[in-house]
Amino acid sequence: MSDSPHADGTSATLSSVGRQLVLWSAFLGWMFAGVEMQLVPLATRSAITSFVADGTLAIPAAVAQKEVIGKWFVHYIAAFLLGAALGGLVFGWLGDRSGRTKAMGLSILWYSLFTGLGYWATDANQLLVLRFVACMGIGGMWPNGVALVAEAWPDVSRPALAGLIGAAANVGITVLGVISRLHPLTADSWRWLMLVCATPALLGLFVLWWVPESPRWLAGRTSHGNGARAVPAAEVFRPPLLRLTLFGIVLGTIPLLGAWGASKWYVLWADRIGAELGQLNLKSDAQIVWGVGASIGSLAGGWLASRLGRRASYFLVSLGSVLISAYLFRASTPGYNFPFMAAVFLLGLIPTVYFGWLPFYLPELFPTRVRATGAGVAFNFGRIISAAVTLSSFVFLALYQGREKEIGAGGSMV
Repeated sequence: MSDSPHADGTSATLSSVGRQLVLWSAFLGWMFAGVEMQLVPLATRSAITSFVADGTLAIPAAVAQKEVIGKWFVHYIAAFLLGAALGGLVFGWLGDRSGRTKAMGLSILWYSLFTGLGYWATDANQLLVLRFVACMGIGGMWPNGVALVAEAWPDVSRPALAGLIGAAANVGITVLGVISRLHPLTADSWRWLMLVCATPALLGLFVLWWVPESPRWLAGRTSHGNGARAVPAAEVFRPPLLRLTLFGIVLGTIPLLGAWGASKWYVLWADRIGAELGQLNLKSDAQIVWGVGASIGSLAGGWLASRLGRRASYFLVSLGSVLISAYLFRASTPGYNFPFMAAVFLLGLIPTVYFGWLPFYLPELFPTRVRATGAGVAFNFGRIISAAVTLSSFVFLALYQGREKEIGAGGSMV
């Protein structure tokens, strides 16, 4: 088959060049999505502080600024999760309906351009809306990238491919940590990062023009006639696929809930304590340490699933994640000390095994005709549940504010 995205799908394989284009475009697309994901933990404190300083965000006299920052942090996390969930449904459906490559390219363009618009946000609410819309593209990138790679490389070790794709976002998070280390984010200089995060739009255009389509998707379209196939998203919500969809949602919810409902608070925590101690690079350095551990962990996800089995590996990662999170937030204190940095590294290493495990397992639950839709639903419905739980953290913020010594080091998170 030709490497052109307009090939007729009569061949079941791609050329070597075509397969490399698919793999590295998906890797880069998900890597830049990782950069986008980490914008919220990294930039929230600086952005909200700037909105307070210029008078567009008022703080009631009885409310501490750190409480306001914590509140908006929760809002931005929820916007990311809900936007990504909606994008997973919309772009996942588009991937099954019109092609993986087209949906992936549009997803990259979407998250890049709407993030770039954040440069001109004039208040916290505008930035909130833009984050919700931009994160739709992040949600659409994952199912289409995973499905495209799995279908373009059917004869290559699936654990290795799953680990590579799973690691991509964590490489992006590490890259963002390095960038913010070299050019620290402050209340006076955080907007430039929005423009930097708009540059992957060039990758989106490249994908649309040059990356070949999935041969399996093209073959399926041909078998149903030369016209585009009808792929109702509702198919994954009715028997016989309903049971698999619900199972996938549960598997996807657990790591997302742990990551965005709890562990990501370490960045905001390190940001505040670092500012108090005059260690302005602490949040960036902590993110780099986390990202290195996360890149290793996600690379190992598919391998562990194949070596230990799906169930055993998932259970062990879950147990390890609970233990290291409890230690980090209860027994360590942010700073350039070994206990904190080692805990942050392990927080990256252990829980992110999930994100090499999920690309290995979720696509195999669904047939080719609804693979992007099914994987997108399974992964992104977890984000909806995680958003609901994250929003409930307002209760805990109000309950524990000002009582840090009673709840341990973790009480300093905001």
